[in-house]
Amino acid sequence: MEVFGTLNREVSGIEFDSRKVENDSVFVAQRGVHVDGHKFISSAVEKGAGTIVCEEIPSEKNNGVTYLKIENSNAVLGQLASAFYHSPSLKMKVIGVTGTNGKTSIATLLFKLFRKLGYRAGLISTISYKINEREETASHTTPDALKIQKLMAEMVQEGCEFCFMEVSSHAIHQQRIAGITFAGGIFTNITHDHLDYHKTFSEYIKAKKAFFDDLPEEAFAITNLDDKNGLVMLQNTKARKLTFSVGRMADYRCKVLENHFDGMLLNMDGHEIWTRFVGKFNASNLLAVYSAAVSLKQNTDEVLTEISNLQPVAGRFESIRSADGKLAIVDYAHTPDALKNVLQAIAEIRTRNEQVITVVGAGGDRDKTKRPEMAKEALLASDKVILTSDNPRTEYPADIIKDMEAGVAPQYKNRVISIENRKEAIKTAVMIARPGDIILIAGKGHENYQEINGVKHHFDDKEVVKEFFGLED
Repeated sequence: MEVFGTLNREVSGIEFDSRKVENDSVFVAQRGVHVDGHKFISSAVEKGAGTIVCEEIPSEKNNGVTYLKIENSNAVLGQLASAFYHSPSLKMKVIGVTGTNGKTSIATLLFKLFRKLGYRAGLISTISYKINEREETASHTTPDALKIQKLMAEMVQEGCEFCFMEVSSHAIHQQRIAGITFAGGIFTNITHDHLDYHKTFSEYIKAKKAFFDDLPEEAFAITNLDDKNGLVMLQNTKARKLTFSVGRMADYRCKVLENHFDGMLLNMDGHEIWTRFVGKFNASNLLAVYSAAVSLKQNTDEVLTEISNLQPVAGRFESIRSADGKLAIVDYAHTPDALKNVLQAIAEIRTRNEQVITVVGAGGDRDKTKRPEMAKEALLASDKVILTSDNPRTEYPADIIKDMEAGVAPQYKNRVISIENRKEAIKTAVMIARPGDIILIAGKGHENYQEINGVKHHFDDKEVVKEFFGLED
């Protein structure tokens, strides 16, 4: 580190957005994916920043300002924020959940479980940030380093003993979790996603693995043995290594005994419990929750009792039944593997006397390579598929749908309808469904908006289904 100026300064706060800088702030100039914070150093100084942390010292320096030249601004931001907020992650147990699918469900269910077990706890997830019963809508799967440390400091202030958080591959790669001491990590699975950012699958795996590589010796690392890359995550970790599996030999095991649309009977580590969740993928999620709770030295019987009382997470396999017997399932599945898992769960329960009609889209400005795969997976397990828009963002919905249509084999073309307007797509699915049929509406789940050209418009799949089912919300 190179220092220009005095280190004996008052610090009022830390910022990486020059617009938020106040007198005596520390401004950290980050090199982002789209913006280089070094371009805003002069603006930060004008607003009163007393200290500039940067990877490159500007050619013109202000005599009243301290400049610190470091190698990696991203890593330093988290470490500075942790120090500023008095190292909150050392004052509670922080458990990180990473993987392609299941992060939100596992982190949220752990939070709900530990609240039921009587603990004060915090949650940082795709859907929301929670501190005990206080809730704030989330803006990112894993927020920026400043936001994380501020949230954790508030959790400590509110007496939280545990924090459960989703850890995205973006956050790991961009070092948003720098400055956090984790007490444990959970790996769910890794499948086709985010290749627009990571470029290759091996880079995506490497990002996930870095989280486990950095876990301290006193932490635990729990991995899903049913994923072929599960053991890869544990190769270089110093943490205590644990495994879970639905059906295979592992430290923690689970088997699905009965599967119904209103729940399933599980044998979890030798104990039979009824849960309100559906599908093998949910059995795996619940087993991960159980594994973490036992690893955190919770009473096994109490954990199993409370797991049997847990409700599914919003927008994850939520079912709505019409008066004439049509069943709609709303799910957040927005990757090929997640879609495959949901359709597999439906296939395990359906009688084959009904149709499965799947409504699915793909997000704009995201990994384009998964679009044809989404359509392909939908067709493999559905009688009819309606391709539609998800969050088109800045792309034309027609272009996204065209990419998805590339995954439709010639023999399946008569089973596919393309409708750009998502509401019309759902309406069409309801209209062609017969009593007893199953309509899967995939991709948005808990989201209550549709993002079009940078503007979020209110849109809730559940509300739309209920409207066309003639049900009151």
